[in-house]
Amino acid sequence: MSYTFSIVDSDAASNLQLQLHLQDYGDFSLTGTAINTLDGLNHVLKYMPDIVLVHLNEQVHETLKMVGDMHRYMQTLPLLIGFSRTRTHAYDALKNGFFDYWLLPHNEFEVRKTVLRLRKHLSKENVPTTICLKSYRDYHYLNTDDILYLKADSNATEFFMKDGGVISTYQTLKFFEGELPEKFIRIHQSYILNSDYVSRINYGKATCTLKIDKNQLPFSKTYRNRVDELKQLLSKTSIHTRF
Repeated sequence: MSYTFSIVDSDAASNLQLQLHLQDYGDFSLTGTAINTLDGLNHVLKYMPDIVLVHLNEQVHETLKMVGDMHRYMQTLPLLIGFSRTRTHAYDALKNGFFDYWLLPHNEFEVRKTVLRLRKHLSKENVPTTICLKSYRDYHYLNTDDILYLKADSNATEFFMKDGGVISTYQTLKFFEGELPEKFIRIHQSYILNSDYVSRINYGKATCTLKIDKNQLPFSKTYRNRVDELKQLLSKTSIHTRF
């Protein structure tokens, strides 16, 4: 996945330094720069970047007006990162929805931390909630939240749905393993399950029980590490006790 960014900064040295820091990240590409907020707004509306980096200097009120104009003209706003030589404008920036705030001169470590947060945030925003199963001229759209699990059937795959329906498609389980959101975890050569519907993991019987139909799906030693990841994922939102 790649991301685009624009810079609004009248300070040529700061502008160049920021570009040098970000050029190390192959998934971030520059759409262009602007030296004032008017040109900056025009650039953002034209190129629709994912991220806008803004120098919050003494013209901070004009910058916040630019952000307000983005709200007026854009359906989805880019993530905003402000930077300045002091913390003076930090409160205003965060109050107006800025994703982060940096102190100048640009610090490589701070940029790296923000890049990692941006990747995590933007990847979650872009996770598809619908999967399209195509067969000749037939297009079947499934909400991924309604899928309980997938089962391999020779070179085909069966989707078992929350409403009890079963939908078949001529694609391998391996294909869907790379296409579905992270909450779908492969536990067996023949099964991928939706972690949202797991109610029990029994290591003794090597099974995962589903919440809705109480179906027990087997997991194999080959995918034991994925089951361990599933357990850790579920444990983060659980209260632990013994029974």
